[in-house]
Amino acid sequence: MSQFTLYQFIYIFRLLVACICGIAIGFERKERSKEAGIRTHCVVACAAALMMIISKYGFTDLGLFDGVRAGGADPSRIASQVVSGVGFLGAGMIFVQKNTIKGLTTAAGVWATAGIGMAIGAGMYTVGVTCTAIILLAQIILHLNNHLFQMPKIKALKVMDVDSKSFKQDTIDKLKGMGISVSDVSITKLNGKQTKDYKFILEVPINVNEDAIMDIIDYECSLKGGI
Repeated sequence: MSQFTLYQFIYIFRLLVACICGIAIGFERKERSKEAGIRTHCVVACAAALMMIISKYGFTDLGLFDGVRAGGADPSRIASQVVSGVGFLGAGMIFVQKNTIKGLTTAAGVWATAGIGMAIGAGMYTVGVTCTAIILLAQIILHLNNHLFQMPKIKALKVMDVDSKSFKQDTIDKLKGMGISVSDVSITKLNGKQTKDYKFILEVPINVNEDAIMDIIDYECSLKGGI
């Protein structure tokens, strides 16, 4: 077997290892019904490994003189562009739904998967595989049902036909007493009516029962004459 053929098999092996790492991360994302699953992560890892292989070994015919490629070429720029290119792919997975940003973790995972593919494509197997294990462990541990790792829930609460001027502040004070943050309040007054509609955007801690919030609203409305 010639040395050239041996190198080709090494490159193919790197692509396969990158695919396996991408599949492992993608499988965890798929189990959580995320936007990017096994196929996306597999393709990203494999493509990133390919770009790194091309960056490192695809220009050997240009020659190397005193550490600079002939003609001023810099093949390392191919690898650097992979990072920004995958950033555009990740941006397409981020969207806003009901005042909550979705897809950030998946986008970051795809970006990290590209980095893993590049590491393996460069022959840094230990680094790539270790990073894969770290990402998987982080995703599993941080998804455990532990209040320390869970973010507050974003809820929209709408109360209609309230005729009290102090309803807004009284409600905010009671919600804050429960540990609930009010990030935004909008008030709508319809023509021909003396009452107002209120919409509260709340950051509700995991340990707060939503029924308790409704009890507060019902209590305030009964005091102020709202419905």
